[in-house]
Amino acid sequence: MKKNIDLDYYNKQFQGIPPEEIISWALQLSNKRIITTSFGKYSAVLLSTFQKIDPKINVVWCDTGYNLPETYEHAEYLKRRFNLNLKTYVPKETRAFTEHRLGFPSAEQPEHSEFSEIVKLEPFRRALEEHQPDIWFTNIRIRQTELRSSKDILSQSKNGILKVSPFYYWTDDDLDNYLEANDLPKNSTYFDPVKALETRECGIHLQ
Repeated sequence: MKKNIDLDYYNKQFQGIPPEEIISWALQLSNKRIITTSFGKYSAVLLSTFQKIDPKINVVWCDTGYNLPETYEHAEYLKRRFNLNLKTYVPKETRAFTEHRLGFPSAEQPEHSEFSEIVKLEPFRRALEEHQPDIWFTNIRIRQTELRSSKDILSQSKNGILKVSPFYYWTDDDLDNYLEANDLPKNSTYFDPVKALETRECGIHLQ
């Protein structure tokens, strides 16, 4: 992959550009790429876009084991509809054993850091180690969290992976309109046990 991409230059160029064009540009940079999904509220948007452009891309899902039944149903539906090349990563500990040791800690409790490591961060690092991506497509957007508002369409992870968020400047209304126009479902009940609140960061995008 070409190194030293001028992120500031391309982020200015890409504002207002259709997400499909941003994705097509990024796909030319490297064959080593992944999408991450939580099968959250607007997950169908990014996944449906890739179904049209690069349907065989590796889709990484770190299943914490704490998803609601609706999220598992949502995941199964999208997997079937888009024939996703889904790679699922789960914690090395069972949920029962983790709760036996740590309970279900809130973000304010000291145990929360270890809980996050077990259910989400370690599985995600395992996924990165296995796939060794140069490009990481995400569906983060401005205004979601303080951290995400400090990013842009293109950003870089701590270990140098180019993160591409083609829907970064889209609003909830924009995404709702996309779902309606393309007859796609919305996972309104999504719950992340690490974040708990929508305005809190889950940890993966701190990597």
